[in-house]
Order: sequence, then C-alpha cells, then structure tokens
Amino acid sequence: MSRSLAMLTAVLCYAAFFASFVYLVGFVAGIDLLPVHVDKGLIAPPATAALIDIALIALFGVQHSVMARPAFKAAWTRVVSPAIERSIYCLAAALCLIALFAFWHPIEGTVWSIEMPALRMAIWGLFLLGWTILFIATWLISHWELFGLAQAWRHFRGTEAPAQPFRTPFLYNWVRHPIYSGFLLAFWATPEMTYGHLLLAIGFSVYIFIGIAHEERDLIGTFGEHYTDYRKRVGAVIPGVGRRT
Repeated sequence: MSRSLAMLTAVLCYAAFFASFVYLVGFVAGIDLLPVHVDKGLIAPPATAALIDIALIALFGVQHSVMARPAFKAAWTRVVSPAIERSIYCLAAALCLIALFAFWHPIEGTVWSIEMPALRMAIWGLFLLGWTILFIATWLISHWELFGLAQAWRHFRGTEAPAQPFRTPFLYNWVRHPIYSGFLLAFWATPEMTYGHLLLAIGFSVYIFIGIAHEERDLIGTFGEHYTDYRKRVGAVIPGVGRRT
C-alpha cells in the first residue's frame, strides 16, 4: 500500500469511527431527534428483542477484544499493512456500532424514573462527565495513536515508532482504565432507566470487565513489574477499588 493511500485510509477510518462514536452518545442519551436510539427502534417481543440486543452487544465486544490481542495483530498484519492495522480496527468497531444502532430493539418497561428537576440535571451532568472523562483519557495516552492516525502518519513520513515508556498521566494516577470508567458512568447515569437501557448498560459493563482482564494480561506482558506494581496501588475503574495483589 502506498504511503498516501495508507494515510487517506486512516483518515477515513477515523472519520467513520468518530461519527459512530458521536452517534453513540445520542443513542445512549435517547435523543428523540435521532432516527433510532436506546428506546426507539425496531419492534419485537421482549424475549426476542433481548436476544437480538445481546447478540449485537456481543458482536461489538468480540470484535473489540479479539482484534486488540497481540496474536490476532501478528496474524492480521500479514494481510494488511501495519500502518493501517489500528485504523481497520477502528473501522470494524464503527461498523459494529452501526449494526447496533440499526438493529437495536428497545424493550419497554421502566426500572426507574427521576422526576425531580434538580436531580435529573445532576444525573445528566454525570452522564456528560462520563463522556468527558473518556475523551480526556484518550488524549492522555495519545489520541492519534489510539485511533490509528499516528501510525499512518509515521508510515507517510517514513519514520519509526518511538519507544513507549510506562506512564500514568493525570486520570491514570487515580484509576487504571479511565476510558472504561467514563463508559460505565455514561451508560448508567440516566434519569430514565428502561429495560432496554438496562440491558445495554449491563451488556457493556460485562464486556468492559472481560476486556480489562484480557487487556491487563497484555499490559503485564509489555511492561512487566511496572504494571504489576501499578495495579497494586491503583483501582481498576473506581479510585481505590479493584487493586490487584
């Protein structure tokens, strides 16, 4: 693949992922201006809807976890250029999110509904805080690297990737996985928790904790004692909670 084509591919993949991610915020919030969201979509009996929704969440989880593993990357980069491996990963994640949006089946019924205006505003504030934490955390560990643009840019310029030292900037001093902390807060902070939203929140929470287990094995393999010492001192997604001896 030419350097220019790799760079263009990376930019397009980033744009696709960014658009799907922005839609995810509105999807979880249940913004009625959107064509579909967590409480607005295809109709099916509750049991059927739950099975379809679980399959859609599992599809995203499997893609997100399997494609991130070193063994998969080693095999995959024999097929695609290493310069766009991360970009293709982001594109696949975007396609899984699009499938989730398109085929999601809301499930009627209310778990809780907050009527007090001040409390509703506070909960929406937590919702926005979750997405803000997530966004900030991506920049703390190199946003462009995380989404594949840095790799394509180095390929375009013909430079090598610098060594990545073990760092724990800002939010990473409080929790090991602030990106996941943001996701959890955003998925659970809602003044209107329907059964469909609850299924989405539970499904993504299960995926997150499974993903953490796999991700930390890779991090220990990369950083060794630096990471094992780090997780003795710092909680997983809540400060002080989930420290591992």
